[in-house]
Amino acid sequence: MKRKDLESGVHGELLPGVRAAAFGGAEAMVNHVILDHGVTVPEHSHPEEQLSYVLSGRLAFQIEGEVCEVTAGEVVWVPGGAVHAVRALEPSVVLDIFSPVRPDLLEKLGG
Repeated sequence: MKRKDLESGVHGELLPGVRAAAFGGAEAMVNHVILDHGVTVPEHSHPEEQLSYVLSGRLAFQIEGEVCEVTAGEVVWVPGGAVHAVRALEPSVVLDIFSPVRPDLLEKLGG
């Protein structure tokens, strides 16, 4: 059996103000992300589909030019290949689910 404590385990720095811990299976993975207030994850895209479930805080997602605010308890879908960015409007914690697995994140975060 494979398991990992995402909440209290070690989080690696993805960029200044953004720390994450990843865990992957065969076809999907989760990424527990902690964002400091005011940090922006710049525009980027990846082929994997992404679901971002906000555990706490408030974020502004920009997906293909459309902006939406997402708060605790809400989830947003980022289609594979979509250009997107996110800004933390307050300290926030997010659970990102990717399908298929993102090997770049698993390698960087040891998931």
